[in-house]
This record gives sequence, C-alpha cells and structure tokens, in this order.
Amino acid sequence: MIREINRDITSLKQKSTPASKKDLAIATDLLDTLEANKEICVGLAANMIGEHKNIIACRFGELNVAMINPKITKKFKPYQTKEGCLSLDGTRPTKRFENIEVTYFNIDFQKQHAKLDGFNAQIVQHELDHCQGIII
Repeated sequence: MIREINRDITSLKQKSTPASKKDLAIATDLLDTLEANKEICVGLAANMIGEHKNIIACRFGELNVAMINPKITKKFKPYQTKEGCLSLDGTRPTKRFENIEVTYFNIDFQKQHAKLDGFNAQIVQHELDHCQGIII
C-alpha cells in the first residue's frame, strides 16, 4: 500500500525499534511507496511513513530492496556531501563513507550481507540515519 510521507520533524527525530516478522507489511508498504515516488526518491525509512521500526527500502538502479534491521558493519573512505530528503525541504551537508558493508534481513526474513559503494552506500547511510532519528 502506498503511504503518505511523514514530514513531522518531532516524529522523524524518534529512534526506531527493531523489527520482527510481524512488521513485514511495513516493508511491503515502504517498497510500494518507494516505487510510487521513484521519480523523486531513492530511499525511504519506516519513520518516513509514520512507522518507527528499523526498516528501510532502497532503490539500487532499477531494483528496490527492503532491508530489515540493517546494520553497517564496516565503513571506509569518509567524504563530505550534500543531501536532500523527501521528508524535508532543501539540502544539507553531511559526512558519508564511500564504501560500506551492511547486514540485514530481506523481505523473506533471511539474513543478508552486502558490500556497497558510491551512491548505493550513500542511500543506505541516509536511511539508517532516519532509523536513528538523525535529521540531516
């Protein structure tokens, strides 16, 4: 189901809690909402649709991927950049890492490991900030 984008700063600053199999509908809603906004958005965190669970959805090229309880396990090559956000107006400076490794559960709740670099790594880092209540 396509959900409305949360733009409430107080809500967006709340930290997310770990997700369980009972929260898989949130992951599906994130994927649907990401697809509906694909022209202007490459990633969403659950709090961006009003759910404070540790779930993100990312668009890697033409592929939309849900990540449940993602954790960055390694990060390399810091750099400074500017980012925008569907929940906020404008862009803001932030620090990111060129290369990351992340563990997560997929939509079938199977444990996964990914090595990401460049823009794909940046997307995951931005959405994980949302899960921590960090607004850039």
